[in-house]
Amino acid sequence: MRNDRKEFEILAPAGSREAMAAAAAAGADAVYFGLGALDMRSLATGAFRETDLPDIAAFAKDHNLKTRLTVNAVLYDEDLSEARQTMLAAKKAGIDAVICSDVAAMMLAHEVGIPVHLSTQLNIANVEALKFYAHFADVAVLARELTLEQTAAITRAIDEQNICGPSGECIKIEIFCHGALCIAQSGRCFMSLHTRGKSANRGQCLQSCRRKYYIKDAERDIELQIDPQYVMSPKDLKTIGFFDKMVQSGARIFKIEGRARSPEYVRTTVQCYSQALQAVLDGDFTADKVACWDDKLAEVFNRGYWDGWYLGAHTPELASGYGSQATITKRFAGKCINFFNKASVAQFLVQADGFDRGTRLLVTGPTTGAVEFVADEIFDDNGPVNHATKGTAVTIKVPEKVRENDKLYVLQPRG
Repeated sequence: MRNDRKEFEILAPAGSREAMAAAAAAGADAVYFGLGALDMRSLATGAFRETDLPDIAAFAKDHNLKTRLTVNAVLYDEDLSEARQTMLAAKKAGIDAVICSDVAAMMLAHEVGIPVHLSTQLNIANVEALKFYAHFADVAVLARELTLEQTAAITRAIDEQNICGPSGECIKIEIFCHGALCIAQSGRCFMSLHTRGKSANRGQCLQSCRRKYYIKDAERDIELQIDPQYVMSPKDLKTIGFFDKMVQSGARIFKIEGRARSPEYVRTTVQCYSQALQAVLDGDFTADKVACWDDKLAEVFNRGYWDGWYLGAHTPELASGYGSQATITKRFAGKCINFFNKASVAQFLVQADGFDRGTRLLVTGPTTGAVEFVADEIFDDNGPVNHATKGTAVTIKVPEKVRENDKLYVLQPRG
């Protein structure tokens, strides 16, 4: 395959400054993020405000990143003024596009003059629907329930029928390649609203589907636990094993879900999928490489993995338990108090249980992102030591620049 790498994008979630920095360091082509109540992840993130937009745009320009602002909640009349103001601010700051699912948001974006990308919440699953929405947008995220064959049929139709967006260019197709899946159709869920009065379609999902449930006889005091317990909680999507087929489908933007997840999740997933994309384009996509990527992806947050609907599954694979099944966990160890640039050595204050030489460590920070390394050598004021003790300051060589007040974590196998 000889496609130009510039034709493709790895689109990374940026629910925090740490995650955005991690995405940039890992080689993402673009990031998506939200602001406040009009974001579909407003409860989970909330790291950014309108006043942050110029800084975000400047950071993205410095790191050759494209930016997508999510304004994809369902809008009420009383929201339209805020939505318009948000888009005006995004346009002024130089944000590249907004992700929308409400037609009112699309119309406001056109009024303001900022490009639109269509959210998966629109559930675009056929060519005729795409033709309709192409009047509004140059990029469309297809319904998550499509197979790769169905996706390929749509991308062929775009070329054959010259389906173009407002820019005059053929519309680009974006698909999810990794991360959480919702039991509802393309994420349009009403369970949180029905059970707890918080609408997922307004960015307030409380993840009622991720819990285990019981059935109770209404007339007798008999209660049964549903087996399997997590009947509404699918495993997370992972497509790294058939990423060559993802590329061959004609999709050009591959989106990683996870704006509520950690910077190390963002760095690891972006690295793996960026490497996989390059391997496909180079004709060097091998089983050995897939096995290596599988091991890395198993280390970060996941509910177990499955292929999604892409390969023709008829029913979802369900999570076996609550929370993450990651093979690696982290515990807080301390903070960075100094960094010596020429030697690439950091000084850390150990504030929790200590750690030994040879321990795998993680540093995270709003500018640093996520940096992993092994403490091959540890030094305190008296010289080399085999153990970093709580309450002491130690120096360790690090592979990348870290910064004062960055957090230090110990990475260890789950168990």
